[in-house]
Amino acid sequence: MNIPGNLRYTKDHEWLKLDGKTAVVGITDFAQGELGDIVFIEVETIGESLDREETFGTIEAVKTVSDMFMPVSGEVVEFNESLAEKPEKVNQDPYGEGWIVKIKVSDVSQVDELLDAKQYKELVGG
Repeated sequence: MNIPGNLRYTKDHEWLKLDGKTAVVGITDFAQGELGDIVFIEVETIGESLDREETFGTIEAVKTVSDMFMPVSGEVVEFNESLAEKPEKVNQDPYGEGWIVKIKVSDVSQVDELLDAKQYKELVGG
């Protein structure tokens, strides 16, 4: 299981990479493994400001549909459009080409409240 040290994580298995006030968000390698083959991703919150832990979209796998939650408060500014045609990128490269949304973070200090790689590894029993 891959858990990059330069990212922050949520208990709901999303990851976040902060760059200034913009953050890239996706689901973790653990989450994509648990979900199985991902067939569809829906994000209808582009342009919306959401609070931490609010649902920003859904991810559909062969066996289930799961909500995706905001790791921090902010505005959803971009969806990874390539996932519309190739949702399997999340399975193949969850921390790279499989990123899901970019958000404009409203309170950068919330990032410090997220799990680091070591804490996330403990959460998933790694």
